[in-house]
Amino acid sequence: MYRNLEDCLVDLEKNGHLVRIREEVDPYLEMAAIHLKAYEANGPALLFENVKGSKFRAASNLFGTIERSKFIFRDTWRAVENVIALRNDPMKALKNPFKHIGSGLAAWKALPAKQSNSQPVSTHEIQITDLPFIQSWPMDGGAFVTLPQVYSEDPDKPGIMNSNLGMYRVQLSGNDYELNKEIGLHYQIHRGIGIHQDKANKRGEPLKVSCFIGGPPAHTLSAVMPLPEGMSELTFAGMLAGRRFQYSYIDGYCISNDADFVITGEIHAGDTKPEGPFGDHLGYYSLTHPFPVMKVKKVYAKPNAIFPFTVVGRPPQEDTSFGALIHELTGDAIVKEIPGVKEVHAVDAAGVHPLLFAIGSERYTPYQQVKQPTELLTIANRILGTGQLSLAKYLFITAEDKQPLDTHREEEFLTYILERLDLHRDIHFQTNTTIDTLDYSGTGLNSGSKVVIAAYGDKCRDLCTDVPEALKDLRSYTAPRLVMPGIVAIQGPSFTSHEQVAREMNELSDAIRERGGLPTCPMIVLCDDSAFLSANLNNFLWATFTRSNPSHDIHGVNSYYENKHWACDNMIIDARMKPHHAPPLIPDPTVEKNIERLFAKGASLEGVL
Repeated sequence: MYRNLEDCLVDLEKNGHLVRIREEVDPYLEMAAIHLKAYEANGPALLFENVKGSKFRAASNLFGTIERSKFIFRDTWRAVENVIALRNDPMKALKNPFKHIGSGLAAWKALPAKQSNSQPVSTHEIQITDLPFIQSWPMDGGAFVTLPQVYSEDPDKPGIMNSNLGMYRVQLSGNDYELNKEIGLHYQIHRGIGIHQDKANKRGEPLKVSCFIGGPPAHTLSAVMPLPEGMSELTFAGMLAGRRFQYSYIDGYCISNDADFVITGEIHAGDTKPEGPFGDHLGYYSLTHPFPVMKVKKVYAKPNAIFPFTVVGRPPQEDTSFGALIHELTGDAIVKEIPGVKEVHAVDAAGVHPLLFAIGSERYTPYQQVKQPTELLTIANRILGTGQLSLAKYLFITAEDKQPLDTHREEEFLTYILERLDLHRDIHFQTNTTIDTLDYSGTGLNSGSKVVIAAYGDKCRDLCTDVPEALKDLRSYTAPRLVMPGIVAIQGPSFTSHEQVAREMNELSDAIRERGGLPTCPMIVLCDDSAFLSANLNNFLWATFTRSNPSHDIHGVNSYYENKHWACDNMIIDARMKPHHAPPLIPDPTVEKNIERLFAKGASLEGVL
C-alpha cells in the first residue's frame, strides 16, 4: 500500500513498469506528445524529471494498461470488489454474514481520518505559476490539470462524509483568467459539485473548493468512480489505497494530507468566464464556453512533489484503460439496474457517449406470429434514461435468439443486427433531446437527437462483401469502399447546408433506385474521405458516430413516413464534417519531430517504441 505518489512510482520502477526521462522537456505540447507515443506503444509509466519552467517533476501513463493498474492495486483489489458487490447486492451479507464480515471491516477501516498536526503538503505555499503548465494540443486555451480531485462539501450538511470528490478539468492559464488568482472549473450543474454550488447559491454563500493533485493513485481513481449510492469517494479511496484518507482543515478548507498539491478557493454565484478550448475524449476540441471561476485562496505543495497528468484525445487513450478498470472493478451495474438488460457496451472507439451496443431480452415474441422487437424497445428507453447512458446518440440493440452474442465483438455484433434489420420498421428517432456537452454534431450545446436501431428475428438478407455495382460511377459520389459486410463508405461533395443535403439525398436515392436498388447493403456512410473511414473498424466507428446527428444526418433511399414512423430501403448516414462541428485534434508536426530525440539511441526512451 502506497502512502503517496512517489511510493507508487518507486515500486513501478523497481518492477519494470516505469521509465525516468532525464532530458529537459517542454510542457507546451512536448510532454503530451511523448505520453501519446508511450501509450500507443503499450509502454511504461513516465516520470519527467526535468520539466522546462518548473522545479516540479511530472508523471503520466500510470494507468496506461489495465495490467499496470491492477499491479498498483494488487494488495487491495479483491477486498474492494467484495465491498462493492455487497453494496450492489446487500442480501449476500444477510445470507452468509460470516463469509462477508471481512468486507464490512474493510469498509469500516477505510473511513477518512482527520489529523490536527501540520502535514507535508501544507508546510510549503506556492503560486499557480510554479506548477508545470502542461498544454496537450495546439489549440487548447491554456494549461490544464487533467487528473484533479476536486473536493466540495454539502453546504447544508458540511463535513467530509457529505462531500463530493470528482474529476472536473481545471484550466490554470489563458483566456481571461487573472493568473495566480483565478482558475476555471469545467463541470455541469447536475454533477455532485454542481449540486453543492446550487445549495451554496441559495444560502447566499460562496462554495469552498479544494483541488487535490497527486497523492496515492487510489485517490485519483476514486474521483472518477461511479460508486453505489451512499458510498463515499473518500471511503472508497481509503479501501483501494489500503490506508485511510488523511485530511485536515486550513482556513475552513479541506486539505488532503497525502496530496502532492492542493489548490483552495471559492466559487461565487454567477461568476463564470470562458473556459477552453480543450482537446477532449471524442477526438475533437471542446470549444470555449462559460464555466465557473474559482477564486484562488492558497496553493500548497509538499517537498519534492510530483504532478500527475494524462492526455485526452481520440480514443483509445489512458482514460480508456480507466474505463476498463472501473468496469472490471464494479461489474456491470447497468445489468443489475435495468430488468431485461444482458449487456450494454459504450463503444470506446466512437468516444464512448455517442454509440451504445446492447443485448436485451425479447420475451413478448412467443405470443406473436412474427419475431420483431417489442420488449427491446421498452428496454431501449430505460437504457437511454439511465445516468451517463442518456448522453448516447445511437443505440443498436438486439436479443440473443439461436446464438450467443458479445457486444465487444463489434463487427460481429453489427453484422448480426444488419442481417436482421427491417428498415421499414426498426429505426426509432428521439428528436430535440440531450446529448453530450462535448459533442458538437447536434443543434446546440447539449442539444441533439437519438436513434434506436432495434433488430430481432430471423436473418432477412445476405450482406454484400464487395461494393455493389449500384454504388459505382455515381455522379458527385466517388470512391466507394467496403467498410465491413453490409456497409459501404462513399465520398461526397463538401457539406454546405441541410437544405442542400436534402436535395442531394433525393438525387442519390433516385440514382440507386434506377440501378435496381441495394438489397444487400443496408447502410451507406457519406463521408469526406472513404479511404480513411474504411481503413479499419475504429476509423468507421469514430468518424461515423461522432460526426452525425441522427435527426439531421440520417437519410434514406426511398424514405417515407407511415403513421409518423420513418422508414427507408437503405440508411444513409451523413458523416461529413459540417461548419458547426468542432475541429479534430491534429498533432503539431514540429513537436512530433522534436520529441524523436528522446526515443533515439542512448536517450531515456530508447526501445520504448
